[in-house]
Amino acid sequence: QVQLVESGGGSVQPGGSLRLSCALSGNIFSIYTMGWYRQAPGNERELVAVITSGGSTSAADSVEGRFTISRDNAKKTVYLQMNSLKPEDTAVYYCNARHTITRNVYWGQGTQVTVSS
Repeated sequence: QVQLVESGGGSVQPGGSLRLSCALSGNIFSIYTMGWYRQAPGNERELVAVITSGGSTSAADSVEGRFTISRDNAKKTVYLQMNSLKPEDTAVYYCNARHTITRNVYWGQGTQVTVSS
């Protein structure tokens, strides 16, 4: 059973930074494409950034240049470094894992990020 546990959310002022972490347990981390999604109240869940098992990354236009996704396969953890945060980044952030062969998808429980002065 794959489990994803997120941490690192919180409240920060505009222009501040946060780093989210997501640890995977129960399977081989390196065979998963990992992603971060977010959902603000009244909005649909949207993709923030993704990193493949090979380390290729992509990010949404709204966060490009401000957010960086990375992974540490030895620690079975994916990170989202968020800089220059804006109020519109306020949302619940979810970690996502997709098996590269079976395409099975798993979600974390979500962590709240609030950007406010």
